[in-house]
Amino acid sequence: MTDQQRNLPLYLSAPSPCSYLDNLDSNSAFLDPECDIDMQLYGHLIKQGFRRSGRLVYRPHCETCNQCLSVRIPVERFTPRRRHRRTLANNSHVEIRMTNAGFHQEHFSLYQKYTASRHTGGSMAESSKEEYLGFLTASWGETHFIEMRENGKLLGVAVTDQVNDGLSAVYTFFDPDYPQRSLGNYGVLMQISLTRQLNLPYLYLGYWIRDCKKMSYKADYRPLEIYSHGKWRSFQHGQTIELPELPKKTIS
Repeated sequence: MTDQQRNLPLYLSAPSPCSYLDNLDSNSAFLDPECDIDMQLYGHLIKQGFRRSGRLVYRPHCETCNQCLSVRIPVERFTPRRRHRRTLANNSHVEIRMTNAGFHQEHFSLYQKYTASRHTGGSMAESSKEEYLGFLTASWGETHFIEMRENGKLLGVAVTDQVNDGLSAVYTFFDPDYPQRSLGNYGVLMQISLTRQLNLPYLYLGYWIRDCKKMSYKADYRPLEIYSHGKWRSFQHGQTIELPELPKKTIS
């Protein structure tokens, strides 16, 4: 680790209502937005459980909860389960196209349709073009917008970062008119395949929360590794999770 990495300026956010667990507040430790960052540094931070939202690099640091755990898939050891094979079969004619990060009206229209369905009444459902790009891209990022198309029709987009030891799934949005296609899960399976093709070891999936149903699908990808107590540890579905100790209230 370089001296720059040892002395990163971290701050603690003010508490706000948790988006995933009811009746709880959340805090995040985040890197100074003015900090000089590149993909080498970001790749180092991902290995320590950090993630990005736009150009903001953060890690949960809540005062009363410790359930947000960073997870990744060691792709060479991944074996599709029956439900995954069914999803792959249902999408066998989907074509994958990798495009540069940037604004595409077709992508944005699908994003608006997806967020209107999944986040009704929320701020995401009313995002401007600037907010959309501000959420999904970073000026220093090596980011791809990976299209899922069938017969030319855009079905979904997986926004993915490439770091030195893998791919990081930033956000996936897809056409909500095709629930039987399980396009969200297909997006994960597609990124696993792409990670293998690039000869990279890991697909980072962001945070898994044990008591959040929206996050339960991540535990279906086995084997799964969880960042806990400063190390990446193997986790099998049904295994008892030893949650890390609660953090201190301040970041020094």
